[in-house]
Amino acid sequence: MVGGRAVEVRVGPDTLVAEEPLEIRVGGAALAVTMRTPGDDLDLAIGFLLTEGIIRRAADVVTAKLCAGDEEPNTYNVVDVRLSGDVPPPVAQQAARNFYTTSSCGVCGKASIDAVRTRSAFDISGDPLTVAPAVLTSLPDVLRRRQRAFDTTGGLHAAGLFTPDGELVCLREDVGRHNAVDKVVGWAVRQERLPLAGHILMVSGRASFELCQKAWMAGVPMLAAVSAPSTLAVDLAAEAGLTLVGFLRGLTFNVYASAHRVQGAPPLPATRPRTPQPPPGVRIH
Repeated sequence: MVGGRAVEVRVGPDTLVAEEPLEIRVGGAALAVTMRTPGDDLDLAIGFLLTEGIIRRAADVVTAKLCAGDEEPNTYNVVDVRLSGDVPPPVAQQAARNFYTTSSCGVCGKASIDAVRTRSAFDISGDPLTVAPAVLTSLPDVLRRRQRAFDTTGGLHAAGLFTPDGELVCLREDVGRHNAVDKVVGWAVRQERLPLAGHILMVSGRASFELCQKAWMAGVPMLAAVSAPSTLAVDLAAEAGLTLVGFLRGLTFNVYASAHRVQGAPPLPATRPRTPQPPPGVRIH
């Protein structure tokens, strides 16, 4: 009895999200290991290479293939990418960074903030994208309705690429937020759609520094998240000219950087207080 009420105990199976390591190799040499949900692994590997600044376009990749690896039984938890001859091998990046990532935070293990502040090949500051508030508030529901794996497990993040009218172009799920974004970016690379000008990237979790970096690296002018951004994410978004939307829930949201792309939003202050004070934002409702 709990609080005067009988407790019913049930024993039965439950559906859990898969989480396994994926080793990303370049030319046969190990570069990174990430904990991910199996599926769309080639997109994940190529998206990772793009958002880390190792490649810049589809032509930089000659082949990308799943490999057997060293495990028994074989799990195919290895992707080997062969780069074009004119692409510098990622030796310098390997020396400067520790490319081990977890499913919760892709920045974990980086040598320093400077090491992850990779400059994008795309200038997104002048992207003329504008989005109506009604379109933004519709995105979480669209994203949620298309999360098939989440329906059965309840444990997956999602990233979706949208047009200014709210049309879903690509959706990927993964146990890690950053992996879901890399899978979307990798799909776009393989479809030769970069830069992703005029698009919105919607994520199901918070807006971290790394997700802002990934959006910038892919040429996306707007990142929207259902949860909070970090101060470093706001700093990077302002530097890149990336529109950063947070707390996108129900009929309200906050705009933290480049608010001019949200129709009807007033300008943001030119400067903001430093940590630990919260960054200013424009509340839209």
